Amino acid sequence: MDPFSDTLQRLREAFRSGRTRPAEFRAAQLKGLGRFLQDHKKLLQEALAQDLRKSFFESDLSELIVCQNEVNLALKSLHTWTKDEPVAKNLMTQLDSAFIRKEPFGLALIISPWNYPVNLSLVPLVGALAAGNCVVLKPSEISQGTEKVLAEVLPLYLDQSCFAVVLGGPEETQQLLKHKFDYIFFTGSPRVGKIIMAAATEHLTPITLELGGKNPCYVDDNCDPQTVANRVVLFRCYNTGQTCVAPDYVLCSPEMQERLLPAMQSAITRFYGDDPRSSPNLGRIINEKHFQRLQGLLGCGRVAIGGQSDERDRYIAPTVLVNVQQTEPVMQEEIFGPILPILSVRSLDEAIDFINCREKPLALYAFSTSNQVVKQVLARTSSGNFSGNDGFMFMTLSSLPFGGVGNSGMGKYHGKFSFDTFSHHRACLLAHSGLEKLKEIRYPPYTTRRKQLITWALSFQNCTLL
Repeated sequence: MDPFSDTLQRLREAFRSGRTRPAEFRAAQLKGLGRFLQDHKKLLQEALAQDLRKSFFESDLSELIVCQNEVNLALKSLHTWTKDEPVAKNLMTQLDSAFIRKEPFGLALIISPWNYPVNLSLVPLVGALAAGNCVVLKPSEISQGTEKVLAEVLPLYLDQSCFAVVLGGPEETQQLLKHKFDYIFFTGSPRVGKIIMAAATEHLTPITLELGGKNPCYVDDNCDPQTVANRVVLFRCYNTGQTCVAPDYVLCSPEMQERLLPAMQSAITRFYGDDPRSSPNLGRIINEKHFQRLQGLLGCGRVAIGGQSDERDRYIAPTVLVNVQQTEPVMQEEIFGPILPILSVRSLDEAIDFINCREKPLALYAFSTSNQVVKQVLARTSSGNFSGNDGFMFMTLSSLPFGGVGNSGMGKYHGKFSFDTFSHHRACLLAHSGLEKLKEIRYPPYTTRRKQLITWALSFQNCTLL
């Protein structure tokens, strides 16, 4: 028996009824989502602490505040986003109305991961609701505490004829994907992304894939090693390194490596104390399977900093590896933990070649006091996102699109980009039912004079009035 059929049928019927289309309904849904975040802040903090040992402050910073800001922006901007957008016209359509209408796709499926289980569930949900879709949310079964809150409490704040949370692991997800959706939004690994995309292809369903990969971090000789160390360590170890946009490896000269190592040790000690295991600002690995995978990566190269681990506590110390070979496992997969390999390069050109010979990353970082160096890295590489002289602070700006390219994903979201992702941009032209005399120029037979007039009229485009 299919456990999803009745739920999906209910949501499809609600969408066909037009219930989700009015701006008032969309605003009410968004306000409900905002109340959920406010009413259950402590419950969500406790769930995140249970799943990832996140501190309440880090949960606020990386999950709850981000979601609330997205809700607030969507509510403030909803009228503007949903307005028909007039477009330029030519003389042939001068008296017509030409515009783009943003319409909901219909029934959207959001499949979210475990590493930021609130943020990566609710931020795309804001876009889907604002665009007027019915939504099925499939949270990760791995972050069990957060999954429980999203499944049991969130639906109480939204119209359950238009929204549902479904649960399960890979087997249930594969069964869910056999159904036709009007849009699929997936966040996770490239390996699973290929499975999701293949399922979407069966129904020609449009899709956004927010994936990951190995994010390079180039450190030029011309920079302050302590400043670089502070920023790289912070963003490598944030959420215990379980962040898809975290710096995944450093490329620098052997001389800069010698300057970076003591600076990184200093930063780790300042941030997390002499015993990082007891720091309230360092979480834990999500589960035993991922702990074992990371522990295996500690055997790559040589441990220059850290390297300690505790299986009972799922603790991995902030670790820096040197003398790493490109063929070792730590350079073949996304690390997703507080482990940072450093690889030596002789020049900027060699670093850029190294980056460009690999899959396009989700994020790319460059550190230098020379703007020219940073701009060269930006100009000569490709990545989903780029940051010069900082970590992933671009994630805090809803004015910037977030998404990958190539192996790191397709599509984008955050702020208005989320609304656009979940909206079909419908081209519309409304002509007058009369005025036939003015339209006669279009009809054959085409004299030389008529051909000239049509060509001229079609070439003239400058009016954007509805």
